[in-house]
Amino acid sequence: MERFYFDHNATTPISPEVLEAMLPVMTEVYGNASSMHHFGQAARHKLDSARRQVAQMFGALPEEIVFTSGGTEADNLAIFGVGGHVVTTAVEHPAVLGAAAQMEATVVPVDGRGVVDPDAIRRALRPDTKLISVMHANNETGTIQPVDDIARIATEAGVVMHSDGVQAIGKIPVQLSMPLYAISGHKIGAPKGVGALYVRKGTRLKAMMYGGRHERERRAGTENVVGAVGLARAAQWVMEYGIAEATRVGELRDQLETGILGRLPNVHVNGLGAPRTSNTSNLRFDGIDSDAMLIALDLRGFAVSSGAACSSGAPEPSHVLLAMGLTREQARSSIRFSLGRTNTAEQVDALIEAVIESVAHLRKLSPTYV
Repeated sequence: MERFYFDHNATTPISPEVLEAMLPVMTEVYGNASSMHHFGQAARHKLDSARRQVAQMFGALPEEIVFTSGGTEADNLAIFGVGGHVVTTAVEHPAVLGAAAQMEATVVPVDGRGVVDPDAIRRALRPDTKLISVMHANNETGTIQPVDDIARIATEAGVVMHSDGVQAIGKIPVQLSMPLYAISGHKIGAPKGVGALYVRKGTRLKAMMYGGRHERERRAGTENVVGAVGLARAAQWVMEYGIAEATRVGELRDQLETGILGRLPNVHVNGLGAPRTSNTSNLRFDGIDSDAMLIALDLRGFAVSSGAACSSGAPEPSHVLLAMGLTREQARSSIRFSLGRTNTAEQVDALIEAVIESVAHLRKLSPTYV
C-alpha cells in the first residue's frame, strides 16, 4: 500500500540537499571543532560557515546565533537564561509552558481563533516582569500571533521578548523584532537534534548548561557540526525557495479544506478567521473521536495528527484547543493536517476521499452523532 505523509508540523523528512551537505561532514570532517589540529580546524570552518548561513536567514550577526539541540532547548535557554517573572500565553508549546511553570509566570488567555490580544499582554506586565514569551505560529492550528505588536510593547516596558519560531520559519516571512527567537532543524528538512536560538547582541542571557566555553559560554558541550551544517543548508533553501513553496503548499491546504468542507457536513476549521501558516489545517469533525480517525486514516495510508507530537499518548485533549474555548469533546474530535514539500495535489485529492470515507464510517458507529 502506498503511504502519504501529512504530518510535517511534527517533523519533516530530511531534504535531499541537506543530506548531500551532511554526508561529507559525517565521513570526512569528524574532528572536534575545539581542537587545534587540522581535523579540528576543518570542523571549526564548517561550524563557522554554518553559523553565518543561519545568521543570514535572520539578517543577524553570526555571533548572535547559538546552536542548540533543538527548539525545546532553545526555548528553555531563553526562558531560564533571562529569568524572573514571565508573561506568556495559554497556547504555547509545552517547551515554553513547561519551562515557565518552573518560574513565576502569568499565562494570558487567547480568543476563539487562538490569537492573543497584545493589550492583554500589556496588562499582564508587572514591575518585576523580565520576559514576554509568545510563539510566532502555533504548531496545532497554524495561527499566527501579532508578535511585532507585542515586541513593541516589550520594548516600551523595558522587558525582553522571546518568540518560539519553530513553526514559522519556512512558512511565513520572519523579520526579527524581538531579541530572542528559537528555531528547530527538523521542521525545515534538517535532522532532529539541532536547532538555534537567536540572541540579539547586548541581550543578557545566563547559561543553562555548564562545562566548556562553547557557543560564547552560552551553551556548553561539543558542537554538533553535522547538525549545524544540515540546519544551515536547510536555512539556505528556505531563503531561496521558502516563499514560493509556502504559496504552493497554501494552495494544497485550501484544496484540502475546500474538498472536505464542501462534501462533509458538520466540519469546522479551528482557528478560522485568524491569520494562519499556509500549510496547517486543524479540522473538527462532529461525532468523531480523533484517535479512531487517526487509525482509520493510517489504515488507508495517510499520516495525520490529533495535535502536538510531543503530547501524543496524553489522556488530556489539546490544551491549545481548550484555550480557544472548545469543549473537551470538540477538542477530541479535531485532526491536524500539516502539509510540506513531499505533498502533491494528487495526494491531497486521495486524502480528501479517505477522510470522507473514514468520517462516514465512524459517524455510523458513533453513539453521539445524530
